[in-house]
Amino acid sequence: MEMKKRALVSVSDKAGVVEFCKGLVENDFEIISTGGTAKALTDAGLKVIGISEITGFPECLDGRVKTLHPNVHAGLLAMRSNPEHMAQLEKLNINTIDIVCVNLYPFKATLQRGADFATCIENIDIGGPTMIRAAAKNYQDVAVIVDPKDYNKVLEELKSGGVMLETKKYLQYKVFAHTAVYDSLISNYLAAQLGITFPDEVTFAYEKAQDMRYGENPQQQAVFYNEQLKRKGSLSTAKQLWGKELSYNNINDANGALELLKEFGTTSAVVACKHANPCGVGTGKNIYEAYMRAYESDPVSVFGGILAINGTVDEKTATEINKIFIEIVMAPAYTDGALEILKAKKNIRLLQIDDISARRDKSAFDMKKVYGGLLVQQYDESLICGEDLNLFKTKSKVEKSILPNGNEKTVYGNGVVTKRAPTKEEVEAMLFAWKVVKHTKSNAIVIGKSGRTTGIGMGQTNRIWAAQQAIAHAGEEAKGSVMASDAFFPFPDCVEECIKAGITAIIQPGGSIRDKDSVEACDKAGIAMVFVGDRHFKH
Repeated sequence: MEMKKRALVSVSDKAGVVEFCKGLVENDFEIISTGGTAKALTDAGLKVIGISEITGFPECLDGRVKTLHPNVHAGLLAMRSNPEHMAQLEKLNINTIDIVCVNLYPFKATLQRGADFATCIENIDIGGPTMIRAAAKNYQDVAVIVDPKDYNKVLEELKSGGVMLETKKYLQYKVFAHTAVYDSLISNYLAAQLGITFPDEVTFAYEKAQDMRYGENPQQQAVFYNEQLKRKGSLSTAKQLWGKELSYNNINDANGALELLKEFGTTSAVVACKHANPCGVGTGKNIYEAYMRAYESDPVSVFGGILAINGTVDEKTATEINKIFIEIVMAPAYTDGALEILKAKKNIRLLQIDDISARRDKSAFDMKKVYGGLLVQQYDESLICGEDLNLFKTKSKVEKSILPNGNEKTVYGNGVVTKRAPTKEEVEAMLFAWKVVKHTKSNAIVIGKSGRTTGIGMGQTNRIWAAQQAIAHAGEEAKGSVMASDAFFPFPDCVEECIKAGITAIIQPGGSIRDKDSVEACDKAGIAMVFVGDRHFKH
């Protein structure tokens, strides 16, 4: 039998498919198609061979079975250079299929619109992945297209005599990348349905958002990938309104600012961030007041930093921002006047994140790549143990125990561990500082007053250095401030520094073998201290 040039076309994304098929016909291809694609092509005046004409069998089971047939898959998998394969096709009266143009049922779109389980399952494609994988396996003889962006390249090469082998290999790679992402979306969805948090085998689906000029340093190449299922309130949903492309460091630092901003909910808040660490944080009655408090927290470090803002940026705030160099401003909205003012700065980047305060999706994970592996954990969503604000006015339970060496150990429960309980103003300041220290690289100490930070010490190899750094940054502002420590005090030296600086209250998780020493030092100085249980290391 004479083999005819044939292309099988069945797509959910019909953008450009009519023009592509017209080009195939001009290159003497017959078009085989199914369902809605066949109708779209026929309506455009193209002659189409229905899939049932090829299989000799009607589509059945509500369209679940269309292309799963030897007349299709033998035509895809037969190796043209193998005489036995070709003889079998001749004997079975099966024509080869030389081009496959298929993209899959829209499972991702179905998921994103919040469809129910049954609808999601029905949008798992079976025939499509089977066809494109078969065609890709036989890449040397079959060109398989899953991305409309490749239509023109294939047509151009057909006009020049045929699709090049190098192009077919590239198209083969795209098939297996495409099905890997598709299957990972399905498997992760099913794991979530079953409540499986950490499966034995896992894949994650990402798509390229942009190439970077370079990574952390100019000698490193880099790229930014978005999760396939975009998360509310994340950089993956940001609209850039002004400025040059974001860099690797910009994105990393901006994410740190966003993480902290979410702690403040609907309270007007501004986070100034540098190298993924907060350098000034403020809250207030409005965004202008919050910004001024954040700026005044550390007017030196904020230069060249990133601002995350959870309300509309107005002209008054924009004027203040423009007084210094800021790399990035992120906000849910800007007034027209504010945009005009901010765009006067050539090097500033302006991002709009509509739902900037949205909390993280419970299905999201915190991941850190290490050489040869991947660390995966749940996000740190707690603030204090049990989220019990009564801890700030409840006396801690105290128990005694004997250590193996015979020494006595005093164990404190959560709550007020000192003779003096914190005042209402101190409690407000402690909660504020505790939110900030949670998002500061450990070892971390944050000093603050209600509504603003006064000093931040981060990333030190011991806690006393972090305390001394925060106090030094605060200067005279340390007097009357409170201190938050992301983990317990191993010695009373941090308390001693607080006493010298005039700090009046301390919030920390507690749990040190020497807690008693720190409590006694606070009592001698009249400092209030509260243990809240949950530690917040951030490495």
